[in-house]
Amino acid sequence: MPVPALLRVLKGERLASPPIWIMRQAGRYLPEYRELRKRAKNFLDFCYSPALATEAVMQPLRRFPLDAAILFSDILVIPDALGRVVDFVEGEGPRLAPLMDEEHWRFDDPQRALQRLAPVYEAVERIKRGLDKSAALIGFCGGPWTVATYMLQGEGGDKERSRRVSYQRPHDVDALLALLAEMSAQHLAKQVEAGADCVQIFESWAEGLPEPLFRRLIIEPTKLMVSRLRALGVRAPIIGFPRGAGPMITAYAHETGVNALGVDTQTPAVFARGVAPPGMALQGNLDPQLLVVGGDALEKGVAEVLASFASGPHIFNLGHGITPDATPENVARLVDLVKAGS
Repeated sequence: MPVPALLRVLKGERLASPPIWIMRQAGRYLPEYRELRKRAKNFLDFCYSPALATEAVMQPLRRFPLDAAILFSDILVIPDALGRVVDFVEGEGPRLAPLMDEEHWRFDDPQRALQRLAPVYEAVERIKRGLDKSAALIGFCGGPWTVATYMLQGEGGDKERSRRVSYQRPHDVDALLALLAEMSAQHLAKQVEAGADCVQIFESWAEGLPEPLFRRLIIEPTKLMVSRLRALGVRAPIIGFPRGAGPMITAYAHETGVNALGVDTQTPAVFARGVAPPGMALQGNLDPQLLVVGGDALEKGVAEVLASFASGPHIFNLGHGITPDATPENVARLVDLVKAGS
């Protein structure tokens, strides 16, 4: 059976036409997704419905010849499963009860939490059964620090409050990161067991950290999570995406144990290629705004990304998730351009 192109690249193969998938490829830019979303009373119910999650995953694959599907879920199912209150406020994003306001931090048992996530693993099984054999299935979780940030301050946005807490309550924060590393490793292992071919760690809030804090909050918990995942017997490739890490992607790529490096919009391909281990696959890094603008700007941007990453194994993607105001027509044009190699 032919190996999906994405998995070939993750093993270090350089292809003339790189495989392509798009972060948030199942999402609000698709009218059919917006209709589907109305069938769940809230976003977490959507994520915990195997039927709805599977349909959301399949929608972009019906429109575009993408090389991978990614599980439809959310990074905040982990704190939800651990017993923290998680709400998604329309137009504002997730809201949690902030840990920083609590003297004692209490969480439910991780094994019981994994049982609560059973619908997610059922969704993986359903997606795998319906997926064309030429497409890879990607599982995912949030990076420990990114998830911790939401838990600490109760929302995204400015991360200064979470950074302060990491200095003020170092033992509590380190224990939280260790718990999230363990829980996330178990979560990814269950996804691979259910059928995921590879996984991605979304460390979306890696920016703005001084080197000592980056090592403590990003590298060490990720290294712990990857090591634990391997100890659980998982051999699937791991893509790490430390958005906003800047020069610290050097240490991230070499020290965490990930197999491939997601490159954000602001990071030049030549820099990423120069600091990553030889032969490591790189993923990225088209500006998501080009899928809003389209036209000549999109064509030029795609050509520049293809050329800048051409010297090694490359997975074509955006430098961050697709935005709701992108158009399906521009996404179709993007995929055509990548498949044509220009």
